[in-house]
Amino acid sequence: MNHAVRTRIKICGLTREEDVDAAVAAGADAIGFVLYAKSPRAVTPERAAQLARRLPPFVTPVLLFVNPTATEVIAACALLAGATVQFHGEESPQDCLAATGHGARPYLRAARIPLGDGAAQFDLVKYAHDYSHAQAILLDAHVEGYGGGGKAFNWSLLPPSVASHLVLSGGLTPANVTDGILQVRPRGLSLAVDVSSGVEADGPDGKPIKGIKDAAKIQRFVAAVRAADALLAKNPTHDFLSAT
Repeated sequence: MNHAVRTRIKICGLTREEDVDAAVAAGADAIGFVLYAKSPRAVTPERAAQLARRLPPFVTPVLLFVNPTATEVIAACALLAGATVQFHGEESPQDCLAATGHGARPYLRAARIPLGDGAAQFDLVKYAHDYSHAQAILLDAHVEGYGGGGKAFNWSLLPPSVASHLVLSGGLTPANVTDGILQVRPRGLSLAVDVSSGVEADGPDGKPIKGIKDAAKIQRFVAAVRAADALLAKNPTHDFLSAT
């Protein structure tokens, strides 16, 4: 059966009204706000709620936490009625359930995949089973601190079949997201992608300005995702796993 593939897109780490508007205009399905004070992209729950009020229907705000208390999550979610929660620290399955009303509010659980050959040692099948209440498992690169640090892990070392919806994150850019989708889409129930540094504006030193997005890069990223979807629609047997 050949079902049309539509990869959903989250733009994360937004701090400005114009970037929220640009992400929506480009066709993003979700907008991520970082509620982790140590992040250079951090916003307060009040600021996240203010920015999220710009969102049209069916674009989901996502609140990213790192090792929060259940009280912190519940208080922030009270300000954003339709938000999904993203846990990016060491939260246990019990922690995630306690903070989301035993799963009444949907949540994503980040899996921190080691860089290099270490990706092969990460038991993603067990991880997905342990967090089976999560709406999806978000795959990010394991670097110092929390968040992928703009690094991509080795997608080809992921297991071939995971009984979970997956979100591919970590070092995605307009240049590599098509290949990432082609490699990872066949491995889970569905695939979404999550980008932050890969669509940020370049500073004078050529490095991304954390928290400041570039509308043209967002549009190129979305176009690259749609290009991958078109390739998958033409070749539903997924002959892409050896593409790289």
